[in-house]
Amino acid sequence: MDLLKKYFPQITEFQVEKLILFKDLIKQWNKKINLVSRKDVENFEVNHILHSLSISKFIKFKKDTQILDLGTGGGLPGIPLSIVFPNSNFKLIDRKNKKINVLNEIINKLSINNVKAQNIDIIDLNHNYDFIINRAVSSTDNLIKLCNGRINFKEHNEIKNGIICLKGGNLNSELKNINKFQIVELKYFFSELFFEKKKILYIPNPYNHMDN
Repeated sequence: MDLLKKYFPQITEFQVEKLILFKDLIKQWNKKINLVSRKDVENFEVNHILHSLSISKFIKFKKDTQILDLGTGGGLPGIPLSIVFPNSNFKLIDRKNKKINVLNEIINKLSINNVKAQNIDIIDLNHNYDFIINRAVSSTDNLIKLCNGRINFKEHNEIKNGIICLKGGNLNSELKNINKFQIVELKYFFSELFFEKKKILYIPNPYNHMDN
């Protein structure tokens, strides 16, 4: 995990140990259930852990921030972020119950108490969040529809509550109907080729009409 220390020098040894254990657990479970793509599981540190933690280059979640990881899959980006932001609260949801069962096993092994995983659709949630994070789970238009009514209006972070997506490629076509957004190119933070076309897409609360 030398790259972790290179790009995130503020991470403690304790957190590095947790991230290493997370990587090992994912690799073990991935032989039984496809949590992440098997073709790049050997590049887990770069393609999954660094990619997830890239969000921390954009925002430092404050204490008690409520974060929803939509379509979490293998616990990404939620679990790595929950390790480096232990004072924030993470909810991981996915429609595939098998994955959620494994994630709960992993969370238990990691002994992290600020993250919960649940097999539920976002429309059935009865709780709102400050930020909804995800890794390319859907088009931007559809994400905004899915997240409607799930973002808190009261804010306490340095940026407005909203949706934070990890995306790749050209986003022009799917952003043509979006009025307010910010794109952060990850190639300016990381030198690995994987990040050349990777981006963070941030959409401040699109339902807060008081901002219009």
